Amino acid sequence: MKLMRVIISLTLVVLVAGALLSAPFAWAKAQEVCPVMGGKINKTIYSDYKGMRIYHCCPACIDVFKKDPEAYLKKMKDAGVEPEKIPAGEKK
Repeated sequence: MKLMRVIISLTLVVLVAGALLSAPFAWAKAQEVCPVMGGKINKTIYSDYKGMRIYHCCPACIDVFKKDPEAYLKKMKDAGVEPEKIPAGEKK
């Protein structure tokens, strides 16, 4: 009986760990603010970078973002924000 409890407990641990590892960004927040100026995003103003769509608050932020995209992506990641993927069928 004790062995059965241990086996069941270990099975549950493995299942939960597998679920967490298979969805690494499940806890990430959707983008709501521009990574450049911090304003509210406008979904018609964006940059596509490495398969991701990064929204901006104004057209001026596009050029600033393109000068150092990795820095802005790190800023987003540090804030727990996961950029959207470029929608299927759109030019990358």
